[in-house]
Amino acid sequence: MKSGQIIDASFVSVPVQRNTREENTVIKEGAVPLEWGKTPNKLAHKDVDARWTKKGGQRYYGYKNHVNMDREMKLVAAQACTDASVHDSQMLEAVLRGPEEGGEGVWADSAYRPVCRDSGTGRAGGECGDQRGAVPLEWGKTPNKLAHKDVDARWTKKGGRSLGLARAKVGVALMNLAYNLRRVEWLIRSKVFPFTRIMAPVRVAA
Repeated sequence: MKSGQIIDASFVSVPVQRNTREENTVIKEGAVPLEWGKTPNKLAHKDVDARWTKKGGQRYYGYKNHVNMDREMKLVAAQACTDASVHDSQMLEAVLRGPEEGGEGVWADSAYRPVCRDSGTGRAGGECGDQRGAVPLEWGKTPNKLAHKDVDARWTKKGGRSLGLARAKVGVALMNLAYNLRRVEWLIRSKVFPFTRIMAPVRVAA
């Protein structure tokens, strides 16, 4: 687990809440609309932690799964879950592993570049390396998407209906764990790596 670090984030979509403009204003301020407090059953079906964000002209609602993958084995070594509005670069320090944990080299997309340069966290020349060089060529022209394909699919099929950040964190952690178990099984079955080399704990950021 010390062949370098691939850092990226993927969206975790949840059902869109049908709230009024006034209710959304209260939620953004970190509070709960007064009327919801009077009806516990309604409050139990409302997600006050999920947020909207926009990327590439498309809008997303829900949360983000921030991961740090080992470059060689493609196993999730560190993770964090936030609402979707949190920029990828804000969670770099939370999932970044030290040289003794992840080895030299950090590969990430352009969202992380300014932070890497400013903080000197990049292991290659003081800035993040190009993530496209961190995955096998057979993964195609979009390694960023393909590196998270299994992770995204598992969330969509199971656990994608939970409400609230606390439940989302549990769901994302289980999703990443399930991905790692499948990946470890494949590595062992394919005899790519000895079993003793690939066992390592996953660090979960608060």
